[in-house]
This record gives sequence, C-alpha cells and structure tokens, in this order.
Amino acid sequence: MKKSLLILTLFYFLLGFTQTDSRIYDIINQISSERIQKDITTLTNFGTRNTFSDTISKTRGIGAARRWIKSEFETISKECKNCLDVFYQKDFVTTNDGERVPKDTWIVNVVAIQKGTKYPNRYIIMSGDIDSRNSDTMDFTTDAPGANDNASGMAGTIEAARVLSKHKFENSIIYVGLSGEEQGLFGGKGLANYAKNKNWEIIGVLNNDMIGNIEGIDGVIDNRTFRIFSEPTSTTETEKERNMRRFYGGEVDGISRQLARYIERTTKTYMPEMNPMMIYRLDRFGRGGHHRPFNDLGFAGIRIIEAHENYNRQHQNIREENGIKYGDVLEGVNFEYVKKLTAVNAINLAALAWSPPAPKNVLIGGIVKPNVKLRWEKNSDTSILGYKIYWRLTTSPQWEFSRFVGNIDNFELEGIVIDNYFFGVSTVGKNGHESPIVFPNDIIKETFRKR
Repeated sequence: MKKSLLILTLFYFLLGFTQTDSRIYDIINQISSERIQKDITTLTNFGTRNTFSDTISKTRGIGAARRWIKSEFETISKECKNCLDVFYQKDFVTTNDGERVPKDTWIVNVVAIQKGTKYPNRYIIMSGDIDSRNSDTMDFTTDAPGANDNASGMAGTIEAARVLSKHKFENSIIYVGLSGEEQGLFGGKGLANYAKNKNWEIIGVLNNDMIGNIEGIDGVIDNRTFRIFSEPTSTTETEKERNMRRFYGGEVDGISRQLARYIERTTKTYMPEMNPMMIYRLDRFGRGGHHRPFNDLGFAGIRIIEAHENYNRQHQNIREENGIKYGDVLEGVNFEYVKKLTAVNAINLAALAWSPPAPKNVLIGGIVKPNVKLRWEKNSDTSILGYKIYWRLTTSPQWEFSRFVGNIDNFELEGIVIDNYFFGVSTVGKNGHESPIVFPNDIIKETFRKR
C-alpha cells in the first residue's frame, strides 16, 4: 500500500499536477443553450418578477416564478432519484426595512441541496436572482421581463443543477434562486443568516447576476470575456489580523480573492477559449450583489458577470426613444454566452465539490533566514494525496510557482526568501482536485536577532 502511494505521489509530482479530469469536459459538453433559452423565455413570460408583484396568479408575478423554479428543481430531483432536497427559505420584511420596500412581504428563496457523500456539511453555492425590476423599483405592476437581469443567472443555476445532479460529489452543492435583490439584497441576507444558524461550512458562493449580454454600452461585442468580482480581505477580521497584515502582507489574499483565483485558474485549464477577468473590487463601482451578505458574515463569495454591460437594457421600462430601444428583453440575451458562463460555474462547482478540505492553521516562518518555512494542520482523510505550496511575487495577481511536497505537515523551501513573495498552501486529493489555496494566518514563532 505504501509503495503504491509512493508511486502515485511520484507520478503526480512528475506531471506537475497538469493532468485534467475528463469528467469536467463531460460537464462542459452537457450544458445546453437550448434548455437555457427555454428557461429564460419561461421566466420572462411571467411579465414581472418584482419582489412585491403578484403571488397568487399562476401565470404572472414572482409567486408564479418561484413556484415554477421549485417545480424545475423537483423534476431534476426525481430524475436523479431524489438527490436534491428542495424547499423554500423565507424571511419577512416590512416597510421599516428599507426605502425600497413599499409594503410588507415575504422574501422567498428557492433552495435545492445536493448532499455530499463524505462532507455533507461543506457547501458550495451557486445563486441566481429570481426578481426583476423596471425603471422604478417601486413599480411592481408594470412589465419587467428581466431577461438578462437576472433570468440569465437563474436559468444558468437551473441548468447547472440538471447537469451536476448526474454526478456524485464529496462536498454538498446548493443551487438557489434568491429574491429581493433589487430591494436590498434581502434574499442573500436571509440565506446567509440561515447558513450561519445551521453551522454550515461554506467553501464558496458563486453569485451569478447578468451573464447573458455580449453587446456593451461601450460598443464592444465580446462573447468570451467575463468578470469575477471579489473583495480583498474579510470584513470580519479581527484587529489582530489587521495589524498582522500590515507587517506580513495579505492585502489581496482574503478567502474571496482566493476563490476568484481558483475560478480563474480552473477556467483557463478546462476552457482556455474563455477570458476571465479578475476585478479587484467587491462589485461594480458603488453597486452591490447577492454575494455581499455572505461576505458580511465572513463567507467566501464572488460575483460572476458579463464583461460589457448595456445600461439601456438594465432597469429600464420597455420603450423606444430617439431610435434607441430600452428594456431587458429576450433579444438582448446571447444564449450561447449564457451557456459558456453556466459551464464556467458548473466546472468550478464540480472541482470544488470533488476537492478535499483546505489545510487549516497555515503558519509561515523564515524571518531573516535564507529559506521560508510553512506548517499546517494535516488532515487524516485517506483520499488526500498531499499538500502543495504556492508562491508568487507580491505584485502578481495570480499564483506563479508551486511545489507538491507530499502528505506531510510542514516544509522548508530552500533558497526562497520570505520577504520577496507571498505564500499559500492547498490540499491535493488523489483524484487530482485541489482545495482553494490558504494564505498563512499566523507566523511560526522563531528566535532571531533583528538586523
């Protein structure tokens, strides 16, 4: 047994972990633009999905939309022998909860959980928004089809559930339609608090909001580029952690930023035709999305969105003025592009769901020394092949160098000076999938003389 493990370790080491998982390519090929187009069309046909729109009608309003979404998740679950736990998660909001709340109402999310086989309490979340709006967010009766914002993200989430439900994963995946985004991110706040109260361990949140437009207001037409927004550090960090960062670095190495790097790297590995842009910002300038409530509670979360927005098609009543067409209608959605970004989500959900737990308590040392030392808490999981150390220049946006060091709990990189690089550690499974990289959270106590 030890000999075979040694051979396997050597094999991976010689390959440099450049091997890929053929199942990921199968997932990409199974995403259907035809199904996505059908789902986006169905969602727009509800007329308006404003958070405060009709909840009784079977054909119009947010009530009909969320019941349809729930029925789609339930149909998917039946096809995979009840592999999804489908339910409503809801919270009550009143006019005292914000200036965009015209009347008291329930904020209802539609949740579908695909439980992991080994780590059922570890979750990766893909979200889309159910609600839509027109020029006046308080107008909940006029048509607001919301084809791109955000039927595209919702349809992508449903399609990811259809494809990934055919596979089994060690970690759990949540597919969710969130409500109340346009009125104050209420759905995200509700689910984030629900997750915290349930003591869920969240690996990451992939918030999809507007993934269907390729014709930007800037005149650019681009069906391959997309943006990944992520905040640099956690808002829940302690004063001690802030002080440590001043001396040891890590200004752009929070858990959400590591998640963004993971998504960029996975996408470039399996979908090299795509061009992911990491944007070093929580969200678009002065704006927000449904990953933010999760960030607020200390969970890793990012936003995936088209690269070039068209503001004539966002938050607009359907009309034509001076030859310009306004409104978020089907004609503004490129279904092949939604397919591509849905695939980006699906492969990252799968990679994370197949990955082992990330290393805990990563420490770093090597002050005024010629070598850098790293130490971490070793996991006893037998599916773990070992650990991989990453490092990069302090000005580099992505990890540049790496070394697989085996199934140990510490390692010393000879000839690498701690002052010149940032470092991190990931866990590598025997299936080849890696956890997100963990930035050191403290230093190895050493005795040294100041120079």
